[in-house]
Amino acid sequence: MYFSISIFFTNICNFLTSNARSLLYWREYQTYFHLGKSFDISEANCYRNIKWIEDILIKNSDFQQLAGKKALINDYFNDKTIIIDATETPIQRPKKRQKQSYSGKKKKHTIKTQVIIEQETKKIIATSFSIGKKHDYALFKESKIPILKNTKLIVDSGYQGIQKNHNNVLIRTKKTKKNPLNKEQKQYNRLVSKMRIIIENIFAILKKFKIITEKYRNRRKRFGLRFNLIASIYNLQLYIFNIKYLFKIK
Repeated sequence: MYFSISIFFTNICNFLTSNARSLLYWREYQTYFHLGKSFDISEANCYRNIKWIEDILIKNSDFQQLAGKKALINDYFNDKTIIIDATETPIQRPKKRQKQSYSGKKKKHTIKTQVIIEQETKKIIATSFSIGKKHDYALFKESKIPILKNTKLIVDSGYQGIQKNHNNVLIRTKKTKKNPLNKEQKQYNRLVSKMRIIIENIFAILKKFKIITEKYRNRRKRFGLRFNLIASIYNLQLYIFNIKYLFKIK
């Protein structure tokens, strides 16, 4: 009996340690070698443990907090406002097809991530991923996001052309040499920028995890999974904060 209980608690401790190891890996983005040294395990075991935890979490419905783009066709979003924006993560220079991942904006090779949030709740709804070369609006079209007619979109100037897909859009007015902005257009642009600041703040929170901001060293096919796990942590934290706030009111 004692032996069984001992094994049970050992397994629990190992699981919690693996969780902490994964969080530390995303947060600090150390190499497997240095992280393994911190926990007194080999580099290979460190990699296997982190991958194991990631696979468990992404399949866990209680932890997976992203509703997904299909949720946007629910009646709930019929009169809501969503904000769409993209961010980029630098990657190591690929051996092949270097031009495909080269971002003209960042002047480096990147992975582009499109994030959709609800303005009212500040919750991340869905994400999409692509190569750094792809334009923001091209990524939007490629992701095939279903949006109801009465759903309002707020986007930045990188999504010029989105008005062809959706009528209810707030987007900054671009100035040209022949057509400078008048006073009303400048005020409108400031208003759009103030409304967009929410997603910029969310990006700032997500980018506390260095795996998103520093040069991504791993295989790119797993980047989306890791970004979604970090986004789920943000949503979970937001949910816990809202619960605490409700109890304080009561």
